[in-house]
Amino acid sequence: MKICGLQKTTLLDFPGHVAATVFTGGCNFRCPFCQNAEIITADAESDYTDQEVLSFLKKRAGILEGICITGGEPTLQADLADFVRKVKDIGLLVKLDTNGYRPDILKQMAAGGLLDYVAMDIKAGPDHYSAVSGLSRMDLTPIKESIDFLLSGKVPFEFRTTVVKGLHTKTDFQQIGPWIEGCPQYFLQNFKESEYVLQPGFTGFSLSELQEFADVVKPFAGSVSIRGVDL
Repeated sequence: MKICGLQKTTLLDFPGHVAATVFTGGCNFRCPFCQNAEIITADAESDYTDQEVLSFLKKRAGILEGICITGGEPTLQADLADFVRKVKDIGLLVKLDTNGYRPDILKQMAAGGLLDYVAMDIKAGPDHYSAVSGLSRMDLTPIKESIDFLLSGKVPFEFRTTVVKGLHTKTDFQQIGPWIEGCPQYFLQNFKESEYVLQPGFTGFSLSELQEFADVVKPFAGSVSIRGVDL
């Protein structure tokens, strides 16, 4: 795998578990608000080998409960499943962060018992999904397929949207709600600027604005929560 970063301990990335986070390089989206811009291109350099990460995980197996694999977009890695099998052999739980554009990989890994939790990004409402994803156009069929698969309940999951002023409006959430109807957990993540944002200058929303968006989605989800603001 192309591993471009390793956070050795996190209490946030894998809900309810002490985990490490692995950042894979390369992504098929170009979200302008992406906070890992330095690793999303095909020429992103690996900082760790698989073996280095696996050796670290073995040493920390008594402390860590799981690993979060994020990106970039992890499902682009040809040897993702092989790597995850080795992580599972260590006895760790595996959470996958994904943009949902490779439903085939998602289904295969779930069927193989390789995933304990999935967090799928819902970038925007269907009407301008491609724009928020940084693409001139895109086929939303794979996104819908991943949504439907996760809604089938084969693996624990959450849907989440990073909410960015200038990119999202109430209309997005009016469209997202029916799209993800029946999901157990949906999170609105308020955008925060960082030094690695692909296009600097964006801001997040106020708590009251986020709560308005959350109220729109609440009839369609088991729970709707806000991340990234002081409540």
